Amino acid sequence: MKKLILLSAAVMALAGCESGEPQLATSSVKKVLKAMTLEEKVHMVIGMGMAGSDGNSAVVGATQDIVPGAAGTTYPIPRLGIPSIVLADGPAGLRINPTRPGDDNTYYCTHFPIGTLLASTWNQELVESVGTAMGEEVHEYGADVYLAPALNIHRHPLNGRNFEYYSEDPVVAGKTAAAYVRGVQKNDVGTSIKHFAYNNQETNRTANNAIISPRAQREIYLKGFEIAVKEADPWTVMSSYNKINGTYTSQSRDLITTVLRDEWGFKGLVMTDWFGGDNGAAQMAAGNDMLQPGTPLQYEQIMNAIKDGSLSEAELDVCVTRCLELVKRSPKVKGYAYSNKPDLKAHAAVTRQSALEGMVLLENNGVLPLKDVKKVAVFGCTSYDFIAGGTGSGNVNRAYTVSLLDGLKNAGFEVDESKKDVYLKHIAQEEAAFKATLTDQLSAFYPMPRPTELVPSASELAASAKGNDIAIITFGRNSGEFFDRTSADFELSARERELLNKV
Repeated sequence: MKKLILLSAAVMALAGCESGEPQLATSSVKKVLKAMTLEEKVHMVIGMGMAGSDGNSAVVGATQDIVPGAAGTTYPIPRLGIPSIVLADGPAGLRINPTRPGDDNTYYCTHFPIGTLLASTWNQELVESVGTAMGEEVHEYGADVYLAPALNIHRHPLNGRNFEYYSEDPVVAGKTAAAYVRGVQKNDVGTSIKHFAYNNQETNRTANNAIISPRAQREIYLKGFEIAVKEADPWTVMSSYNKINGTYTSQSRDLITTVLRDEWGFKGLVMTDWFGGDNGAAQMAAGNDMLQPGTPLQYEQIMNAIKDGSLSEAELDVCVTRCLELVKRSPKVKGYAYSNKPDLKAHAAVTRQSALEGMVLLENNGVLPLKDVKKVAVFGCTSYDFIAGGTGSGNVNRAYTVSLLDGLKNAGFEVDESKKDVYLKHIAQEEAAFKATLTDQLSAFYPMPRPTELVPSASELAASAKGNDIAIITFGRNSGEFFDRTSADFELSARERELLNKV
């Protein structure tokens, strides 16, 4: 695959040299822009589309081009030496396909701590080191822009994507995001801070109209983005699905140009979330430079607007220029020969350390640290089926997840495994039953309900108490894209309370 990409780049350059056309790698963006046709300009601001999606709803981005499983790619123009660059999801680690047809190699990525856990470290230096490790995987797996970090405000505890976000405090969110961006971009790849802005729920997210006063916008919902832009200079910003006071964020010139560029000094590119907004011409006029993953309708909207004069070619050129600037600084244009071999072992150590620092102990009645404890019994489905992170575009295809049971064994404890097979069978059955109810193409990205808890009998509990020094109970919750959590999910269930009381 590496040889094919390098050969393609060479062919593009050769074709351009023979025709005397300016080449993006060696010519100025201004010269390349001048050589582009109107049709090429409109294509440049639109992605390569997404097979199987009509653009009428939000999706989890997916492409099989260049880096299979990445979120999307940009439009190439070979005659001008403009390659297609790869945009790949985060923010807890790179999301690409772990296996490829006809390829015996694997492409697993590290699942780093979720955003909330990273922010809980209160350690910007540590977060930057995590970002550096993430950026190395992005670089070595051939992606150019990492669609992360996510720093929307924890406005409500049941938001389905709170796990991706940092805090209810905009300063904590902004400082954490800035450290993350600095770390990732040390690897000569870009980031895309998201979702700009006011994206604080999954329910009705593509039509939600956030009614927010200017003061609340500035002090709460925009402050974190302002800090990240000014302190870390991200390559790109991703606009959100929702509306702000009646206007889609991707079509709000006040937000994208006046605030982001004129007031904060942002110089990079703004892209939509996948199929965000409803008018490509309005998005160009607002300064939303790239529409991902792109649709034929958006092409028609922009072309028709230029023809009827509601959008000038000069306005379009501003957006095209930013697209060209992004591609020009990418590893693809620089001819980087990525290895597909990031240091996953080293990154596992980074993950463990950062997760350790972010854990929060709510109460300790003299139990910890464990003393004179050798034998341990573990209860609760999550002890055997550990939750690495949320679902949706923020999921990571990792090689393994260490359960609590295995973690305790690795730490030298003697763990009672008499219930392991029963738990694993129960978990598998409930998972299969849930999957059997799913029908649409996005269902693979839906959060999996936690299994019903198993409550041991009195005799089983007596045997566990006799054979072990302590018992550990683990209850877990998961969430993800497309859905917000319910209030019932926030509380302990009756079965969980029964298990807790009996153990």
